[in-house]
Amino acid sequence: MGSLHAVSLSLLVISIIVGSANSDIYDGASYDFMTSKLAKDQERLLSTMIGIEGIILYKFGSSISPLQGGLARITCKTVDEYGYEAASYTFLSESSDENGYFLATLSPSEVEDKRELKECKAFLEVSPLENCQSPSDLNNGVSGALLHSYKFLVHNNMKLFSVGPFLFTCQT
Repeated sequence: MGSLHAVSLSLLVISIIVGSANSDIYDGASYDFMTSKLAKDQERLLSTMIGIEGIILYKFGSSISPLQGGLARITCKTVDEYGYEAASYTFLSESSDENGYFLATLSPSEVEDKRELKECKAFLEVSPLENCQSPSDLNNGVSGALLHSYKFLVHNNMKLFSVGPFLFTCQT
């Protein structure tokens, strides 16, 4: 009976060792493959820039012209790592050029760790002209233009959203 118990115990130990070795080889290869693929996908997503472009105009009397030096504000709702709403993330565009064109960019690395951007809106923010400080809600410049569709710029690795044009009205 003792030798039968010893043989059974030996077979059990051998099967555990062989089974463990096989699962380590399989699981290790599978794990390395999956983590490599996941790491590449995550790296690609994390390195994707977000861009928001638009035009800022101003209206003086019946004349509408591009506004140089205007700013747009982008505000995004965020969620934390558990899916709960977190503090919003806000950033400004660069000043609009002589054609009224502005571009705001955001790298995901600029957003706090473990927060995910959700709904983003663009707003008309600042006019450099003292007599043109009244933003209009043309194209939701005051209430917020929802960023909903984009074109992917492969050469810049950027999701580019377009909004506007936005309009300030001037006092005469």
